[in-house]
Amino acid sequence: MADPKGFLTTGREVAQTRPVGERVKDWNEVYVPGSLLPIISKQAGRCMDCGIPFCHNGCPLGNLIPEWNDYAYREDWSAASERLHATNNFPEFTGRLCPAPCESACVLGINQPAVTIKNVEVSIIDKAWDSGDVTPQPPERLSGKTVAVIGSGPAGLAAAQQLTRAGHTVAVYERADRIGGLLRYGIPEFKMEKSHINRRIEQMRAEGTKFRTETEIGRDIDAAKLRRRYDAVVIAAGATVSRDLPVPGRELNGVHFAMEYLPLANKVQEGDLTVSPITAEGKHVVVIGGGDTGADCVGTAHRQGALSVTQLEIMPRPGEDRNANQPWPTFPMLYKVTSAHEEGGERVYSVSTTHFEGSAPEEGQTVGNVQALHLVEVEFKDGRLEQKPGTERRIPAQLVTLAMGFTGTDQANGLVQQFGLELDERGNVARDADYATNVGGVFVAGDAGRGQSLIVWAIAEGRSAARGVDRFLTGASALPAPIRPTDRALMV
Repeated sequence: MADPKGFLTTGREVAQTRPVGERVKDWNEVYVPGSLLPIISKQAGRCMDCGIPFCHNGCPLGNLIPEWNDYAYREDWSAASERLHATNNFPEFTGRLCPAPCESACVLGINQPAVTIKNVEVSIIDKAWDSGDVTPQPPERLSGKTVAVIGSGPAGLAAAQQLTRAGHTVAVYERADRIGGLLRYGIPEFKMEKSHINRRIEQMRAEGTKFRTETEIGRDIDAAKLRRRYDAVVIAAGATVSRDLPVPGRELNGVHFAMEYLPLANKVQEGDLTVSPITAEGKHVVVIGGGDTGADCVGTAHRQGALSVTQLEIMPRPGEDRNANQPWPTFPMLYKVTSAHEEGGERVYSVSTTHFEGSAPEEGQTVGNVQALHLVEVEFKDGRLEQKPGTERRIPAQLVTLAMGFTGTDQANGLVQQFGLELDERGNVARDADYATNVGGVFVAGDAGRGQSLIVWAIAEGRSAARGVDRFLTGASALPAPIRPTDRALMV
């Protein structure tokens, strides 16, 4: 156990953020560098080392949280890093991006603020990188088996690293020009600087993993040919089809999916572009969708110099405390203020967009530019969403981003059809208990099989699918499988 009285004597302290006026002028991470280390050992000491650590249930990776909290409290950073990596390939990703369902399940959280598990996690891994404790782990011998991984997001990278370390020769195929998937082009730099991805890729290269960028399976390479080339294939292509908003005016210039808008801003930070072709500078911006992707659009618009930013959500505003029907240790739906929301803008709940209003087409245009958005208040009655008469209003909008989630994996590129994959009732790639599809030797991990989910679930799926692949190739596997395909988050 860490400090036996830590949860009684130490209050919760979280990472310190830089002043808003400073951070909106750059794209660096919002937290004050080094601000956690002076406080993190005492924060780790708040861990109670419960008889039944429910934080394990909240985390699909089964992270050994009380163990690495104890090591962090004692400032044994090497041991803490070893325990952290025992269950998580990329704790620097989850420590920055995961919404921390482990903290919602923390036993201390029943009647006190939960342990800052996420902050402890990121402190351990950052210290490990600085101390040289993160090194390549190449396999002792090669199996002679080859595996192709389609997609380089967290699920694909986790599967690739596990299979490489098991001795298989692994090649990761990515349709973008850089490795990382949504980590690279969907997550803004101010949430996670891409240097964290780059050094993991170098570690994986040193271990033996091969990477093939700008190669889309289904378009550049026929999926059936890829299957014949490799002993096994892992599909980790994500759920990249954005949910659309089919209302009048959707075709106007200036109405974009979030995943059209965010990648361009990241390409500016990568040095590929000087200015984004889709920019919020000098515009009234409306973000439709109240989730994390919507918040990413809000923060990006602030940094691009938007005149105003309004975020719309069709659901009611969540409460700041747990509802009675969301008891501990389930993951509650709470009102969340992200760093992007701290930077300004307006959040509007219980509204639905009725149509967009635009200008007349200019010379050379077939449609005009969006100028305003019309919305109406809504409420749920008998389980149905109904508009409230007399609540219609118009708000200015010269840039609209649609951040309403994703509906499934891409089928337009031919990958699903060329493999001959079966889909489940939700449109995801169907798989069995070993993450195997209906096509022999083809497996699926991450959002392509689960549907839109969290980064921590993607890594857990990649690790679990790797075990299925390893067993398929060799007849047995010592790799861990933290979750089953049917497992779901601890929610009600």
